[in-house]
Amino acid sequence: MADQPRFTVLGKLLSILLIGGLIALGGYMVVNRSGSTPGGSTADAPESSDSPEVAAVQVEVPKLAPPAAFQLKDNTVPVEISEYAGYAGLIAANGGMEPNENSIFFKQHGFKVKLTLSEDENWSELNEGKVAASVTTVDVLAAYGKQLHAVVPVQIGFSRGADGLLVRSDIKRINALKGKIVATAQFTEVDFFIRYLAQESGLAVQPLGSIDATPDPEKINLIYTEDGFSAGDLFLSDIKSGTNRLAGCVTWEPKTSEVVAQSAGKAHVLTTNRNLLIIADVMVVHKGLAEEHPEIVAGLVHGVLEGNKMVSEQPDAYLDMVGRPFKWSREQTKSELAAVHLSNLPENLAFFSGDIDAAGSFGGIYQSAIYAYGSDLIKDPIDSDKFADLKHLKALEKSGAYKDMKIAIAPIRTASKGTLEADPLLSKDIRFFFEANSASLDMANQENIRNLEAIKKLVQVSPGSTLLLRGHVDNALVEKFRQQGGEAYVRTQALRAMELSKNRAAEVRRLLNEKYNIPVARVDVVGRGWEEPIAKESEQNRRVEVQWFTIE
Repeated sequence: MADQPRFTVLGKLLSILLIGGLIALGGYMVVNRSGSTPGGSTADAPESSDSPEVAAVQVEVPKLAPPAAFQLKDNTVPVEISEYAGYAGLIAANGGMEPNENSIFFKQHGFKVKLTLSEDENWSELNEGKVAASVTTVDVLAAYGKQLHAVVPVQIGFSRGADGLLVRSDIKRINALKGKIVATAQFTEVDFFIRYLAQESGLAVQPLGSIDATPDPEKINLIYTEDGFSAGDLFLSDIKSGTNRLAGCVTWEPKTSEVVAQSAGKAHVLTTNRNLLIIADVMVVHKGLAEEHPEIVAGLVHGVLEGNKMVSEQPDAYLDMVGRPFKWSREQTKSELAAVHLSNLPENLAFFSGDIDAAGSFGGIYQSAIYAYGSDLIKDPIDSDKFADLKHLKALEKSGAYKDMKIAIAPIRTASKGTLEADPLLSKDIRFFFEANSASLDMANQENIRNLEAIKKLVQVSPGSTLLLRGHVDNALVEKFRQQGGEAYVRTQALRAMELSKNRAAEVRRLLNEKYNIPVARVDVVGRGWEEPIAKESEQNRRVEVQWFTIE
């Protein structure tokens, strides 16, 4: 037998070192690919490879399929909903998701309803008659406009905390997002939410095609993900990676709470729509169905209102039924229901008429969406009246079916009230035109009227919110005062300027109370004289700064 090869002591040692080195190299590669350090910290690690992708910016509203007829089959009306507690009334009225003869729709109106879950918001399917009805928010109607072959016969409710703007912990107001990047989902309610807040802050938005693109220093820069959940995931990934490219995101629950909880104190909720009622859910019905079968639309409207009443009056009785299709526990269902307001008949009527004074109206939110998206995206908008079909609501009002119901929208307080000038959600400078050296506002100037109405809408859409009006005058004559009487004369005139600026702010408050019934208690005033100029031009310094404090 031939001799077998044998290892020397040195050979054995080299082999052990080689094997150990290979094991260490393999361990390093695994750790490096996972994006974490051996100690488990991700603070200095690169962005995880499974972070959500940034979506391409759509430069126009997606094109929808042309309308086609809806064919009613098996006496069953298919209605799409999404995973959201705001549709609890529909589920309760239907006795679940499946068509059945015990539903309000069948017992009182003779047809069945099949509810199906979909997160796609495929409006082409509604146009083509593949579904009879769906649910959405008013801002989406404004985006799609004349493309959408549908009518809106009923409001379902308001989101009250389901949508939120999360930002890094050092950001305290919307204005601080200027020049920074925020993640959201295009043409959804969270896109509208950040655009609305930017608009009210006097800031424009700039969509970016990449997270690495250079942001516009004068605008709030937006990048888009597939949906709101992905926007939250991308922001959280950016926080954990330490790259600090994103200042925030707009997402919805439960992602909002998840991101804050996992951010290690680096992110907080700047605001939600808990007390900012501009995200309004409505039912949209295929226009052909509404024209050919108005009795079915009447039944759908009644079912929504009756189901909302059932859940509002006895929420615990419907926790299992509402939570089952979403795979929610009773506790989660209860929590999700607390973040919605299910609208009744009087609230519906006020919502569509514009008479509602504690939330956004149908026309007001619709018009705000058109302004927020701008003419580049919505090139030929149609009026909101083209969608509203109110005959069924008015028939219910005439019947007296819900005559004992009242508008019941009130502020929800979850934190103590802040001190004056502490942390407003946003501030904006408004140029009012006063008579020379006077606190009298020129009411013949239409710009003044528009400005007053804009301030009124801030208070209207946010129950419980307050305003601080900070009056300012220009400092153009300071040097002249100094030449006329030295520093003593400058101080005297400064006190007069302080008083004039306060009186001007108070005049705006008086008109808000007299013309729009905004309680004086919800508007504070401060005069700042010429102490806080914002520009070299005198006209820009003659202004009233509006700070808006919302309840969270």
